[in-house]
Amino acid sequence: MDFKIRGTTLPILDVQLGPGESMYTQAGGMAWKSPNISMQTNTKGGLIKGLNRLLSGESLFMTTYTCDSTQGIISFCTDFPGKILSFDLSEGQSIIAQKGAFLVAESSVNMKTEIVKKLGAGFFGGEGFFLQRISGPGKAFLEIAGEITEYNLEEGQTLQVDPGYIGAFEPTVKYEIQRVPGIKNMLLSGEGFFLATLHGPGKVYLQSMPMQKLANVINYYLPQRK
Repeated sequence: MDFKIRGTTLPILDVQLGPGESMYTQAGGMAWKSPNISMQTNTKGGLIKGLNRLLSGESLFMTTYTCDSTQGIISFCTDFPGKILSFDLSEGQSIIAQKGAFLVAESSVNMKTEIVKKLGAGFFGGEGFFLQRISGPGKAFLEIAGEITEYNLEEGQTLQVDPGYIGAFEPTVKYEIQRVPGIKNMLLSGEGFFLATLHGPGKVYLQSMPMQKLANVINYYLPQRK
């Protein structure tokens, strides 16, 4: 398969599939395709796996698109302004992503819920108890809100982040939540009560526009019911 990511604020992923090649996405994730690409919708792995995906922000049903003859094209668009990240994952290699970040992947790629083990991270981490673990082998694509900033954390290096700004990170990165020090800081800084601390080694992908904050800004300007 070959692919190209184009566009700016609302990017588009164009994929060219050869005979027998296939990709899957959540229900309603495809934008357009050539007629020689067939589609099959199911729970992909059974009901339990489908329910597991619901916890990480994806749909119960997934649709697999397969090229039946010669070359076929299929395109996917983001649901919000942002970027599309591509990963070429080897066997056993994974990436941990925020809820709802999964866009599309080759059929050989596995996506499952990653449970945040620490109670504090679950309640106060911005993304709840559940993240997404996407594992190879194969190509996978994530949609991330806003612009992307990448950091390569070295062993022992840490980074404190407002939890909503975390888009994805490698499994070697340790993720935990710490309370903002001082009552005044917690109540008056506007940063909330908690910060996520990311411990290296590993790569971190930060997003500039958390969807929850965007939703809060839009809600402020909507007419309020009386």
